[in-house]
Amino acid sequence: MPVCSGPMSPRVALLTPFAFPSVRGNAVTAARVAHGLRARGVEVDVWDLSLHPGVAVEAEVDAFRPAVVHAFHAYRAGPLALRQARRAEIPLVVTLTGTDANHDLFDPERASVVRRVLEGAARLTAFHDSIAERVAGALPDLRGRLVVVPQSTLVDTTEPFDLGARWDLPRERDLFVFPAGIRMVKRPRFPLEPLERLVARRPRVRLLYVGPTLDADEGDALRRALRGRPWARWIGAVPHAEMGGLLATGDVVLNCSISEGGMANSVLEALALGRAVLASDIEGNRSLIEDGVTGFHFRDEAEFERRAELLASDPALRARLGAAGRELITRRYPAAREIDGYIDVYRQLVPVSA
Repeated sequence: MPVCSGPMSPRVALLTPFAFPSVRGNAVTAARVAHGLRARGVEVDVWDLSLHPGVAVEAEVDAFRPAVVHAFHAYRAGPLALRQARRAEIPLVVTLTGTDANHDLFDPERASVVRRVLEGAARLTAFHDSIAERVAGALPDLRGRLVVVPQSTLVDTTEPFDLGARWDLPRERDLFVFPAGIRMVKRPRFPLEPLERLVARRPRVRLLYVGPTLDADEGDALRRALRGRPWARWIGAVPHAEMGGLLATGDVVLNCSISEGGMANSVLEALALGRAVLASDIEGNRSLIEDGVTGFHFRDEAEFERRAELLASDPALRARLGAAGRELITRRYPAAREIDGYIDVYRQLVPVSA
């Protein structure tokens, strides 16, 4: 595993399954990290593997002459990044996603690929201790290479979002927002039945889905489920620059995921904007949501329904939770901390001056 020792340009090649202007989580994270590194004087280029064939990426990365290759997503970006790092004899850093740690690492068809990438990396970064421990439990020899770098958030509220152009909502409403790519791990259909019962008691409740279709079957299933439910609507993907404005129009932000990679960008953004959050009781969400303090957890439909009704009916509660969430993000997850973390990782491997 190469570790460079001579002086060199602080160049980092970021390889990601998706990049800006995509609104997927990997793209949002990679764009934020690249922006922060550039602000510190690190020369960064980002390759979107969904847009360019591997041969073209390899040639472009070779021409860029990076000091470090950094892959966001072990399964999707890792194999190409590992080949690149080995050929150039430079270190590989891999940032683990929730899919990597919770699914692909244990999938019979994908595990060998993920393990080969992780074993070939000089450093592995995770967003939260729970993800690092999960990987170390499966691959204990890698524990010494694991580093936790918590995420931050850059949420823009200067770009307005005209929700009225997409959905003619009543002025008096309790708006629940579900911001996520439509795929099974996010459980987009989960809130429909409990909220339908709540709508019968509180007709002003509305549910807004925003996010791209990432799983065609789940997208079709959601469209079918929305028929006959005029109080719920899916508006598709929204440019990330407008997401701050959109989230600010909501009263409660939902996360119904089966698993997360430690921290969901949508939850970070909701907290930073002072929105109340109702989230599934999983490790990734517990990393940000302290139940009853910065939001609420739920374990099943009944608990979801009870807490959704409480949030819908109590604006003061929403405001209290939102204020605590905003304070948490400001205090514990500033952008500088995230970038410091990645620069520290690079400095362990190459003499990056930043």
